[in-house]
Amino acid sequence: MSNQDATRRLVLDSALSHVPFDGWTDKSLAAAARDLDLSAENMRRAFPGGVAGLAAYFSAEFDRRMTDTLAGQDLDAMKVRVRIGLAVRARLELLAPHKEAVRRLAAYSAMPGRGFAAVRAALATVDAIWRAAGDSATDFNYYTKRGLLAPVYGATLLYWLSDETEGSEGTWAFLDRRIAEILKIPAIQGRISRLAGRIPTPPGILNRVRKRLKSA
Repeated sequence: MSNQDATRRLVLDSALSHVPFDGWTDKSLAAAARDLDLSAENMRRAFPGGVAGLAAYFSAEFDRRMTDTLAGQDLDAMKVRVRIGLAVRARLELLAPHKEAVRRLAAYSAMPGRGFAAVRAALATVDAIWRAAGDSATDFNYYTKRGLLAPVYGATLLYWLSDETEGSEGTWAFLDRRIAEILKIPAIQGRISRLAGRIPTPPGILNRVRKRLKSA
């Protein structure tokens, strides 16, 4: 880990103690700098984008922590749906001590001009989840898988933010249902493809006519 990365992690950890009260603002960033006795110049080097850079780093850092958490799991012995569920759950459990900061981040990201950064962070998270689950697709499936998981993760995150059940059991049940739903989609697509293969297309009909003419 470089000195810059170490500084960023220290700033983030400190800022997270202020964000629940002051939001994702310059005030929280300045408070973190005071806590760490960090000069304004060093803070600008760590986060040249200011609060926006800190918010982006927050998401990327918890993607990394999720990946590290799953590295110790025997994923090969698990079904894909279990791996995905485990990855999403691991990320949310890592975020649990910072639930109010996540809630504040949702409000921050909804403000004008911040939508693109929020979408980019969400897509990076979905990609990290699939990769942590062992996916290495590079073809069209790469986009299909991430496109299917993105709304599942987003909906689960929102559910989790308002979940008051013990141990977030309501969230995990919600997540299981959403994963079960998206896993049905490839099966449906497969059945449609097989059915389409049985339906004569215009070129297929023409070839059959030609064969019959030749044999007449």
